[in-house]
Amino acid sequence: MFYYILVGIIALLAGVALGFFIARKYMMSYLQKNPPINENMLRVMMMQMGQKPSQKKINQMMQAMNKQMK
Repeated sequence: MFYYILVGIIALLAGVALGFFIARKYMMSYLQKNPPINENMLRVMMMQMGQKPSQKKINQMMQAMNKQMK
């Protein structure tokens, strides 16, 4: 009976570890294929809000967003 519990716990821990690494790999590939935001998207959003985006302002916002992501 003790062996069944031990095997169950080991299988559970192996499943959790395997699931974590699979989910991590999936999310990394998803973020590489679909980045959260880029300069063109930022430019379009600013134009929709009625602002005329300069390259300096876009660079500042991208740096702020990248800093916040880290």
